[in-house]
Amino acid sequence: MSLQILAAPGDPALLDLPWQAPLEDWPTDQLVALPRGISRHVVRFVRLEGSVYAVKEVNEALARREYGLLRQLERRDLPCVEAVGVVVGRVDRGGQPLDPALVTRHLQFSLPYRALFSTTLRPDTADRLVDALSVLLVRLHNAGFYWGDCSLSNTLFRRDAGSFAAYLVDAETGELHPALSDGQRNHDLDLARTNIAGELLDLEAGGLLHPSTEPVSVADQVVQRYNGLWDELTHADVFDSHERYRVQQRVRRLNELGFDVAELAFTAGEDGRRVELHPKVVDAGHHSRRLLRVTGLDVQENQARRLLNDLDHFRAEICADQPGEPQDNDEEIIAHRWLTEVFNPVVSAVPRELRGKLEAAEIFHEVLEHRWFLAERLGRDVGLLPAARSYVEDVLTHKPDEKAVLGSRIGSPTVAHEPFSEVTYADEPAG
Repeated sequence: MSLQILAAPGDPALLDLPWQAPLEDWPTDQLVALPRGISRHVVRFVRLEGSVYAVKEVNEALARREYGLLRQLERRDLPCVEAVGVVVGRVDRGGQPLDPALVTRHLQFSLPYRALFSTTLRPDTADRLVDALSVLLVRLHNAGFYWGDCSLSNTLFRRDAGSFAAYLVDAETGELHPALSDGQRNHDLDLARTNIAGELLDLEAGGLLHPSTEPVSVADQVVQRYNGLWDELTHADVFDSHERYRVQQRVRRLNELGFDVAELAFTAGEDGRRVELHPKVVDAGHHSRRLLRVTGLDVQENQARRLLNDLDHFRAEICADQPGEPQDNDEEIIAHRWLTEVFNPVVSAVPRELRGKLEAAEIFHEVLEHRWFLAERLGRDVGLLPAARSYVEDVLTHKPDEKAVLGSRIGSPTVAHEPFSEVTYADEPAG
């Protein structure tokens, strides 16, 4: 059988990889040193034409199935890695068959749990990771996706305006349904609890876990926070017919959680006074969709929330500076001014060689935090651009870039890396 590559358009460079060799024998000059969680398969990271890909050896049926599932999840805008291709028909130079491979695109600025849960991890950071994983599981279940192997090893985390966003990495045990039953959801939660506790106990046994982190308690927190969020998304509100403001309150509360409401179903009681409200919640991303619509910036949900808050503050300042004058309330026009007068100058204040350390939206968020820190320390506002210059000089310059954080040594295909340390700068608020 000849080599066959099922790939998304735009990735012809995959042909240049040494498919005639097992992954474990690929030459190191083609590999990228990135951390990876524990995997049952051999995984390698490679760089091709400026992009980084993860290549996983797995049997053909699983490779094709996972490729299809990841593509479907991507079309539904769910947080997961991007499936790039499936390679089958591999043989070595002696004509012996080799395992097929699944190729995914590496998620930039992401870290596996073993790079985050470490002896230096602060408890509040662990809480944010738990929240991120809980939100990911709720989003997947809300879309009808049964994971079947929810674990920290199968998740990547990206910084999101002081919090984290979680992404699904491994979907080979997943199933996509129109909707999940309570039994399917509860079974997924039981698997998650068991897997997470086991993974953290493994770190604890190796002396890699912070003493304040209790593995079973963290696993239970994921389930508890999942149940709280799921209840908020799905429970019915009952109110008197004259309390119509309760409808907007519920929609606003769901929007604050990052979810949009597709439709509202009302059921009137027999007396005509009591009304039962059932919101149909669609996928998360309320703030990121609004920011993308008015500015073109495509960022994480919490980053979008922070940027929109600054945009709203900018609008209020314009109105205060020009009292009595007619104001153009077109959100897109105000957003364009904010982009050109606020956001872009801050990003441009970062030297080109430092822009790979963090995403632009995360840099803007950290500049806002640094501005607040400077104001607290000096007792006065220093302005956004002076704060940006101070942040670059005093904070960003000293942050490890992605390559330094993730290590420079090529490890074995399934062995994790050295723990990643949270960096706290002197006199700067933690978190």
